[in-house]
Amino acid sequence: MSTATTTTTHYPAMTTAESIEMRTLCVLVDNEPGVLARVIGLFSGRGYNIDSLTVSETEHEKHLSRITIVTRGTAMVLEQIKNQLDRLVPVHRVVDLSSGGPAIARELAMVKVRGTGDHRMEALRLADAFRARVIDATTESFVFEITGASDKIESFINLMLPVGLVEVSRTGVVAIARGPEGM
Repeated sequence: MSTATTTTTHYPAMTTAESIEMRTLCVLVDNEPGVLARVIGLFSGRGYNIDSLTVSETEHEKHLSRITIVTRGTAMVLEQIKNQLDRLVPVHRVVDLSSGGPAIARELAMVKVRGTGDHRMEALRLADAFRARVIDATTESFVFEITGASDKIESFINLMLPVGLVEVSRTGVVAIARGPEGM
């Protein structure tokens, strides 16, 4: 006599490994107290991470601000983030610049490097190659300003490590869609 054992589970079968994607979301919101806290609360309350965050008022007369968020997750999680952002009361529009057509994304960083002699010359040579500007100089250090894509800034920072990197301050990503249409 044979008996078959069946296991019942309430969880769906494990799917193949879903790839983690990085997305740049632009969110147009009312410029009023507490709005940023609500947007950030949506991320922290659900365990989502923010890789970069920039906020600024963009339409003074209409009292609107633009929040640019770089985050990562599976396609399903990213879609869920967009839908939840869209449902927040002070949010006027959510645009995924990573999938909505061509977009431009840039970041600014200030990079402090200490060095004398050959290290000083190497820092200047690297800065020139990356089109970084010297915005402060002493006999023992430089502060460089560099703008560009995040990976360009990461490369510059990594190359400055052995030269004498002291400190880095970054703005976070700002992005805008290409073409004649607005957000």
